[in-house]
Amino acid sequence: MNEIIKNIEAAQLKAEVPAFNTGDTVRVHALIKEGNRERVQVFEGTVLKKQGGSNRATFTVRKSSNGVGVEKTWPLHSPHVVKVEVIRRGKVRRAKLNYLRERVGKAAKVKELVK
Repeated sequence: MNEIIKNIEAAQLKAEVPAFNTGDTVRVHALIKEGNRERVQVFEGTVLKKQGGSNRATFTVRKSSNGVGVEKTWPLHSPHVVKVEVIRRGKVRRAKLNYLRERVGKAAKVKELVK
């Protein structure tokens, strides 16, 4: 039974997974269905966390929209996530940035990673 589940999960994995980490500013292109039409909507924000493994892996992105914090969580290998663009790399020292939820304005920014 365990081998059957592994084979099914392996078939659902995407061939190319974008390389991004917690703290990066990303632009997520998501496929939205409205009635009988489909369109791509862009959501840009900071990656708060990445969790899970194989085809169950998810990532959470947070942005501020009109002064209100908006968070969305996407499955990494979902067919609804068309692509993930990394805009800037963030310099962080922890895996989950839950402390950003209480911060507003410049305090909610993550320093850019300069290499």
